[in-house]
Amino acid sequence: MARPNFQYEKRQRDLIKKKKQEDKRQRKLDKAKAGSKDGAELPAELTDTDNTE
Repeated sequence: MARPNFQYEKRQRDLIKKKKQEDKRQRKLDKAKAGSKDGAELPAELTDTDNTE
């Protein structure tokens, strides 16, 4: 009987989670860019691309 590969399953869940987080971050950036009609600088937490995970 085959054993489940838990490491593979966990890696797939983590990849999906990271993709969702990146999509959410990108939506926030797009929303901030669209909202700043006067060309004001974006807040640092939205422009930070450093992933500390």
